[in-house]
Amino acid sequence: MRPAIFPLLPDPGCLLLLLVSWLFNPARSEITSLDSGNIDDILNNADVALVNFYADWCRFSQMLHPIFEEASNVIKEEYPDKNQVVFARVDCDQHSDIAQRYRISKYPTLKLFRNGMMMKREYRGQRSVTAIADYIRQQKSNPIREVQDLEEISSLDRSRRNIIGYFEQKDSDNYRTFERVANILHDDCVFLSAFGAISKAERFSGDNVIYKPPGENAPDMVYLGSLTNFDLIYAWTQDKCVPLVREITFENGEELTEEGLPFLILFHMKDDLESLEKFQQEVARQLIGEKGTINFLHADCDKFRHPLLHIQKTPADCPVIAIDSFRHMYVFPDFSDLSVPGKLKQFVLDLHSGKLHREFHHGPDPTDVAPGQPIQDLASSPPESSFQKLAPSEHSSVKMAKMITCTSSSVLQGRGKEAKLS
Repeated sequence: MRPAIFPLLPDPGCLLLLLVSWLFNPARSEITSLDSGNIDDILNNADVALVNFYADWCRFSQMLHPIFEEASNVIKEEYPDKNQVVFARVDCDQHSDIAQRYRISKYPTLKLFRNGMMMKREYRGQRSVTAIADYIRQQKSNPIREVQDLEEISSLDRSRRNIIGYFEQKDSDNYRTFERVANILHDDCVFLSAFGAISKAERFSGDNVIYKPPGENAPDMVYLGSLTNFDLIYAWTQDKCVPLVREITFENGEELTEEGLPFLILFHMKDDLESLEKFQQEVARQLIGEKGTINFLHADCDKFRHPLLHIQKTPADCPVIAIDSFRHMYVFPDFSDLSVPGKLKQFVLDLHSGKLHREFHHGPDPTDVAPGQPIQDLASSPPESSFQKLAPSEHSSVKMAKMITCTSSSVLQGRGKEAKLS
């Protein structure tokens, strides 16, 4: 299981003061305790919810309690409406079903929710009152830039994915739905809006939302569904903002592993766009139905030499396709077979069925042996997962000289041994 990240606090005296204050003074804020009976109702009705997944036996969870409550006190003064911002907590020992639902295996873990939807990126900032309060203020800021002149559209950064909404009025159900979508996907796309007379030229058939993909000559795409149907417009926007095949980097690697899905990775040289395009086409053609069971990724061969070495490859062998199941890595036999109908899909299906794992340990399945050939038990040892161990790089936005880990596996080792230094 993957370790939690929790920085050592620089001033033990301050921590002790917070702990004493928390234990002996009633908290002004109400940290909502979530259970299976109330979690959906509370999170679905909250614009923004920050949830602390904790375990009482973990002393680093205990250290966070007073900090979390004081941050809630600060934010409640700025956002008094109980549904604007919710600070909540889940006791993962008492509610292991909830911990499993959100794939929690390290404590404390802070997850952000918007209208009941868990965001991909958990909170990774400092465990301090100021940092947590600033993070919530940032989440409450408007993610949509209002356009004052349509000339601004012609000067957009076309290396980014841009979603533009043209509305008659800001105070409308159409715009409120657009705003909800932008709040969730603003890390993946740039969102802009125009209103009234400024947007009139683009509203020839009513309010309108368009997508401008990366590339100066890439054609616009128009949303044709209902602008008040959140599920429809969210699905359309997510499809445009989050590509089917994503690039994995040292900056986002840990976040991708926390999604809990195996990786199907194309390793290619940075300037080898032809192989990337072929991979994208075949993933869309053969594996669209597997979306949600595996992550489709591509990686720079030069930057990810270490995972290549795990599968006995070097950048000179690229392009290379492999699966990382978080237990082992498996190599697609031949990149030139990529376009063979069904070949890539069968590779993924063999992962899900356990065939890849069996064959690495025991040789080909009996059904794959030619008639008359003896069945041999060819024991082997597949390469261990490389990306499962991917840690934040030195370029990460949060640099910590020393980390403390607290994992759920420690329960089996004894409550007194839950902490580790790394």
